Amino acid sequence: MNASDLRKKKDAELVELLDELAAEGMKLRFQRAAMQLASTSRVAQVRREIARIKTIQAERSRQGAGV
Repeated sequence: MNASDLRKKKDAELVELLDELAAEGMKLRFQRAAMQLASTSRVAQVRREIARIKTIQAERSRQGAGV
């Protein structure tokens, strides 16, 4: 998902998406440890999406604080 798409979402939607991605990331880590992971690139994609969401949340919190 692009950063521009994420910026269009509301805060609650971002939190929900972050929770889903965190759960998926955990599942992927377990699969990788058990040597059952089919798509290794998905681990990096999930990490990047989580980072994008956290960046947008930080931008919004700074903007709301007036900094």
